[in-house]
Amino acid sequence: MRKIILLDHVTLDGFAAGPAGEMDWILLSDEMFGFVGELAQEADAALYGRKTYEMMDSYWPTAADQPNATKHDVDHSEWYNRVDKLVLSNTMKDIKKDKTKFISGEVSKQITDLKKQSGKNILMLGSLTAGHFLMAENLIDEFWLFVNPILLGKGIPVFSRIPDKTNLALAGSRVFPNGVISVNYTVSR
Repeated sequence: MRKIILLDHVTLDGFAAGPAGEMDWILLSDEMFGFVGELAQEADAALYGRKTYEMMDSYWPTAADQPNATKHDVDHSEWYNRVDKLVLSNTMKDIKKDKTKFISGEVSKQITDLKKQSGKNILMLGSLTAGHFLMAENLIDEFWLFVNPILLGKGIPVFSRIPDKTNLALAGSRVFPNGVISVNYTVSR
């Protein structure tokens, strides 16, 4: 069975974005890009909410073609173009696009059916609203959180709409030189 893995940056006080969606506090490094690239190779599908998909699709398909493209740009662009994109959206449901499936109506059933199909993991990058929905439906199997050394005090929380107590098991962690700590938790069912 395929797993849905939510990968996101988070502040020490649990926010994935500032009150207006700001993410300018996120610390990045080439080492982190390489690490996330390794995680991405274990997935053959990316799951997004509409807003994140529109942002990703406006950049990643041609990022490798830019004259100043970094190794990360090239690697992630190649991955993005290779994998299936699954997009939770009620407004884009009639759009047809290669390697992209727009999901609306009976979302929980459709996601459950996708998880039963053969294949690699389904990686969810950001997409807070979609992530909150999937958490409420108990459809996320694993969390990769990149804890940034900052307190925002207010913002959009990573965890919202948790239906009940959810037990997690620590599967791994890694400390990066920039002070970010990556923690990997699996959902205990």
